Amino acid sequence: MTPLRLAVIIGSTREGRAGDRIGRWFVDRARRRDEVAVTVVDLADHDLPASCPAEPTPAVGSFVAQVARAEAFVVVTPEYNHSFPGSLKQAIDHAYDEWQAKPVGFVSYGCGSIGLHAVEQLRTVFTALHAVTMRDVVGVDLLDGAPSPPTADRCERAADVLLDQLHWWGLALREGRAARPYVS
Repeated sequence: MTPLRLAVIIGSTREGRAGDRIGRWFVDRARRRDEVAVTVVDLADHDLPASCPAEPTPAVGSFVAQVARAEAFVVVTPEYNHSFPGSLKQAIDHAYDEWQAKPVGFVSYGCGSIGLHAVEQLRTVFTALHAVTMRDVVGVDLLDGAPSPPTADRCERAADVLLDQLHWWGLALREGRAARPYVS
């Protein structure tokens, strides 16, 4: 069977962010699985405009093409002020149909809350885009490390559960899209 094309989106663009380190940890874990082909989409590497231009810029076109190619997503997001970063919302909004009928999982991080406020808001956004969000989340408490003991075992188990869920939903939705086009 063809591996599921999984895009790991690193959602923070702040200098000194923890997202790239946490994202690399998750990508390394995911790449141990033969059933997924992992691509990293780091928003810090995309020069996405702050507003939506009438005609897509090359950076927007490249981002949207990466979303279109993917069959499943993991969004690595911080929690800033009980929400997710504006850079992530702007990026998500540059695509629409490309998200539809695909599974989305979350690796979140924050101080104490492990980023769950951000995840709950992202669930609403992705539901509006007709994507399917995974129930289980990998949550990293930056006060404990990113991820390091004592959270490493918990995070590794959570990552495995999330990857299992994404794989199942990814294959089911791949088959569904092949059998009949999704319409919204």
